[in-house]
Amino acid sequence: MGNRFICMTKKENGIGSTISKRMERSKRRSLVEEELLHMKALSMAIQQHQQLSQRFEGSMSRRIGSTTSRRRTDTSESAPNSKQLPEFLESIKTKKFILVHGEGFGAWCWYKTIALLEETGLLPTAIDLTGSGIDLTDAKNVTTLAEYSKPLIDYLENLSEDEKVILVGHSVGGACVSYALELFPQKIAKAVFLCATMISDGQRPFDVFAEELGSAEVFMESKFLIYGNGKEKPPTGFMFEKDQMHGLYFNQSPAKDVALAMVSMRPIPLGPTMEKLSLTPEKYGTSHRFYVQTLDDHALSPDVQEKLVRENPPEGVFKIKGSDHCPFFSKPQSLHKILVEIAQIP
Repeated sequence: MGNRFICMTKKENGIGSTISKRMERSKRRSLVEEELLHMKALSMAIQQHQQLSQRFEGSMSRRIGSTTSRRRTDTSESAPNSKQLPEFLESIKTKKFILVHGEGFGAWCWYKTIALLEETGLLPTAIDLTGSGIDLTDAKNVTTLAEYSKPLIDYLENLSEDEKVILVGHSVGGACVSYALELFPQKIAKAVFLCATMISDGQRPFDVFAEELGSAEVFMESKFLIYGNGKEKPPTGFMFEKDQMHGLYFNQSPAKDVALAMVSMRPIPLGPTMEKLSLTPEKYGTSHRFYVQTLDDHALSPDVQEKLVRENPPEGVFKIKGSDHCPFFSKPQSLHKILVEIAQIP
């Protein structure tokens, strides 16, 4: 399947007052919907911090975006002008999307994608990986990819035998998706790697970022490392400073989303990123994989993403122009269109 490009809408001026008024109404409507989405995100963030302070350990940490009646009510309020569900949904066999965040993020980062997918009639669920979002596990205790991926693996294990999902993995979350593909190829209809670590057998997630961060030896000397067990012992995690995080991840993202991220990001467990994956042709190799490239990405450059696609070719490649490393913030509509298109592929 050839590369697919998402075309951005161009502003047109001087075509007549009718068109201008229509565009102005559309712009105002978009701004209102965007503001409602941000209000929803803020509510989610406040809820997360309240639950953390109360040390609440309920299932909500792994069910943000679940399609309960309450969640659907929230979505309808966020999209008051939503249209009747499209007929093409009848032809989509797998409607469930499982959204897997990247390093430092949590289920909260998918709030726009959740709202858009639900508005379309699809069924998204965003998961907090271990030590992420409102999962209370300390990052220093997350030492393997199996531990980091456990919430995703538990979710897949609990699916009925005839049930399948579409996995979407962002950044290092792509390694969790690959790990899940090796364990449950029969339960995953499609896997979408969103500017993600789509690695080959025997590679480490860290290897993908090595060109951006330097060699493992150089990285081990960096000031971003966290020594959760004391300076005399190996580092347990890392976290970039806010200024550097802004330049790496959010160079095209709206200020409100950046503010949400700055109060919600968590330290990144180091062990899972340094672990080599064992991926077999019989399981991982039979999966239906798609890659979404972000063309203004400072964390995982377009050249590195292109290299990943060349070395481990997926079935299809999509590209989002003007997107930073977080297209769910910077280009949510473009990302949504791609996900819906992938869902329609037989």
